[in-house]
Amino acid sequence: LQQDPAVRAQPSLEELRMNGITILPWEFHESLHLPYLQEALGGYLLLPLSVRPVQQPLDFALDPRRGQYHSTRIIEKALEIDPPDGGKRLALVDRDLFIPILTFVFGEAQLGGAGAVVSSARLKNEFHGRPPDPIALRERLLKELVHELGHTFGLRHCAAADCVMFSSHDLEDTDAKEHRFCSVCLDRFLASRQIFQAD
Repeated sequence: LQQDPAVRAQPSLEELRMNGITILPWEFHESLHLPYLQEALGGYLLLPLSVRPVQQPLDFALDPRRGQYHSTRIIEKALEIDPPDGGKRLALVDRDLFIPILTFVFGEAQLGGAGAVVSSARLKNEFHGRPPDPIALRERLLKELVHELGHTFGLRHCAAADCVMFSSHDLEDTDAKEHRFCSVCLDRFLASRQIFQAD
């Protein structure tokens, strides 16, 4: 996709928050990747994007029995802390996430809604006993960010293994897919984005 010059203009913070995407780093310790993620994500989706760190601890989402954090609770709290006002809110954490019916999730999103969360925990090589690879981590983060934001624009999982909307069950799935939508998902995203920008 070509970068739209209108998107690259400098809107006010209020315009960014109302009409675009706000990334909420939340006990996220991979901040060196944020400039890359902000540029790549905003450039690909052609939507204004801002970053607003959250200071509140994530203890409220911890399940002591599992030693994991409930992703749905994080999304709900993110929307409570930073009401979307027409925009999207994406929490970025480094805690291991779960929902009750699954062992873990890389992220979660409200289908056609305003909130999403992505975790770097299981995207790191170190979690799986492998040597650190910062480049691989930032690419995985980008893919998962696009994937979860795709859900907020109404996109469901895609059967094409190279599409960013393919459901990743492990690192191999994530590494194999692109950070881009396939042609079918792209058409759906563009239609949804047009409605989003018109609101």
